[in-house]
Amino acid sequence: MPDCQFSPANIPRARYAANPARSRGRLVPEPPSPSRSEFQRDRDRIIHCTAFRRLAHKTQVFVPHEGDHFRTRLTHSLEVGQIARSLARALGLDDDLAEALALAHDLGHTPFGHTGEDVLDELMASYGGFDHNAQALRIVTKLERRYAAFDGLNLTWETLEGLVKHNGPLLEADGRPAARYAKRGLPVAIAEYNAIQNLGLVQFASAEAQAAALADSIAYHAHDIDDGLRSGLIDARQIGVVDFLHGISGEIAAHYPGLEPVRAIHELVRRLITLFIEDAIRESQRRIVASGVASVEDVRAFGAPLIGFSSSMAGADKAISVFLFENMYRHPRLTRIRDHAAQIIRDLFSRFLTAPQLMSKEWAIAAANAGADEKRRARLVCDYIAGMTDLFAIAEHRRFFDETPDLRLSLPEHQDAD
Repeated sequence: MPDCQFSPANIPRARYAANPARSRGRLVPEPPSPSRSEFQRDRDRIIHCTAFRRLAHKTQVFVPHEGDHFRTRLTHSLEVGQIARSLARALGLDDDLAEALALAHDLGHTPFGHTGEDVLDELMASYGGFDHNAQALRIVTKLERRYAAFDGLNLTWETLEGLVKHNGPLLEADGRPAARYAKRGLPVAIAEYNAIQNLGLVQFASAEAQAAALADSIAYHAHDIDDGLRSGLIDARQIGVVDFLHGISGEIAAHYPGLEPVRAIHELVRRLITLFIEDAIRESQRRIVASGVASVEDVRAFGAPLIGFSSSMAGADKAISVFLFENMYRHPRLTRIRDHAAQIIRDLFSRFLTAPQLMSKEWAIAAANAGADEKRRARLVCDYIAGMTDLFAIAEHRRFFDETPDLRLSLPEHQDAD
């Protein structure tokens, strides 16, 4: 039987794409795989890690026990991966790297969605704060304990770079934190790791990372509309205030008069995704040609994103974002759930910080080893809670407290099914 030898150099890709055969490597050197490229190995390690599996029971918008048909962080990540791969293939990029970054982008999210992140950030204010991108980096470089030779997943430099920089540079050219970190400074976890392995925080990430970030935006807007309509928190008349969505709905009604609601919702979402993807491909191709980039290093040094929407589609994307924020994310029923979820996080943090021996065995041992170092103990408690699924956080709260808030929206039964 012939040797199974994979050669990433033989895969067609654009000159400006990331090339696994020219990867900057891993922090802990490893021999190459005979059957997979370096970026394929990264993707596979992400899929098989514990943090990825936990995403199945972490909130996207609705707590998982509301119904089997609403998105979780896992289903969202899979959908982002599919869109990122489509964008990457159309643009001649390395689709394995784009997919790996898409699948990893939410690894650092807490239970209960952004509510959990906001509360942990508040509770950790005196200990360095909390940021889900920084937490994802902690997970893949430290917290995952699967391999005998190293902590974390020992991912390639390119995947780590994309994980922390997919939304753009983190530092200005003079070393000051970028705008989104200007008030609070660079997240501690990112600064600490960057001191070990320089991720080039003043530059943009690869086009693959940019494609993954754009895929995230496409997926969560389209699918939050889907979940919002199916749940009844928003209705078809409301979305008509967004001109872009009104136009799509009008086309569907004209082609399929009297279409049953469940099919109409799906048709709206699939058309929305297609329009976003096709616009992103056209606009990104235009930017790439105009920029003259000829290598992945040119992409990083260009000084602006090369993967993005046209101005008109960016306006539509913004309008959808504003609509969802005002009509769904701030819906009174979701606000009540967020308040209850926040109380669960606060209660657990307070209990574990004062009694760390109540955490599971390996975490309790680590907390004991921290001794009187309160900052280190707080970070351990934060890591422990951040890694929880929604259901485990609720169960832990019930174990320690007499009353646990109800996180159910009590959706009508018929809205749980396709």
